[in-house]
Amino acid sequence: MAIFVYAESHDGKYKKAGLEAVAYAKAVADVAGDTVTAIAFNATDSSEELYKYGATKVLKVENSALKNFDANAYAKAVAELVAGDVVVLPSTNDAASFAPLLSLKLNAALVTNVEKAPTAVAPFTVARKAFSGKGIETVAAAGKVVVTVLQNAFGVKENAVTGSEESVKVTVTDADAKVKVLGVEFAKTGAIDLKEAEIVVSAGRGLKGPENWGMIEELAGLLGAATASSKPVADIGWRPHAEHVGQTGKAIAPNLYIAIGISGAIQHLAGVNGSKTIVVINSDAEAPFFKAADYGIVGDAFEVVPRLIEEVKKLKGLA
Repeated sequence: MAIFVYAESHDGKYKKAGLEAVAYAKAVADVAGDTVTAIAFNATDSSEELYKYGATKVLKVENSALKNFDANAYAKAVAELVAGDVVVLPSTNDAASFAPLLSLKLNAALVTNVEKAPTAVAPFTVARKAFSGKGIETVAAAGKVVVTVLQNAFGVKENAVTGSEESVKVTVTDADAKVKVLGVEFAKTGAIDLKEAEIVVSAGRGLKGPENWGMIEELAGLLGAATASSKPVADIGWRPHAEHVGQTGKAIAPNLYIAIGISGAIQHLAGVNGSKTIVVINSDAEAPFFKAADYGIVGDAFEVVPRLIEEVKKLKGLA
């Protein structure tokens, strides 16, 4: 049972989510008693990066038609290279969007949002998040299977092996792309990918206005964190929708999630309940979010956050 994995990259550099998918594929291979073959598109990073996490073989593809992401083109390219029963993808926006197309092309089952290694591979038996993260279900898929790994859930675990690299070709051309890219807008330099962040500082309408976000960004900067927001904040234009986390936004699973001035509606919790530790700061002691919090502070954000910033600066020797 050969195990294949899509090692996602950006600007030639392997993404953390891609390395996590490789680590997960290695865990699957250990259960199956087989090895991992990684697929990489237009990657300039050394394949040593993938060997470190368990890929025994790396198939490198250089193809201009794959420079800009297109779900149909990527699904076709991966399908041409897969010669096994299990294909692992990270649960990024790109990979999650072509996973259904890939499963269709391979006539394979699709299992999404897994967090742990399977308990068996024949059939492929694994637990996954269900009902917007409110439940865990165990599924068993016979035959081929495409698996997406929830980001920051399994972990980027080193499991070094001796590997080899092979340059391969695919028949994908520009004609396979169903979307024409008119332009590309890059995030600001140095910005932390929200879905890959280990720490996230998030805020809601309790901040009272966009002009008060400076302290949120300052705290995030000191902690090396990404910033996020609730849906209402993004809807009224206080923050970009790219920062919206929740059921209709991004689902994240950082090690630490700090929620400031967010009530904790069930739709918001659905996107952050994978967080390892949740800290809630809210002036309303009855806010629903406190029921899901590991730690809670009842207080005015405009008093609590500046004091947190002060203490963090002291710890870092910046005060």
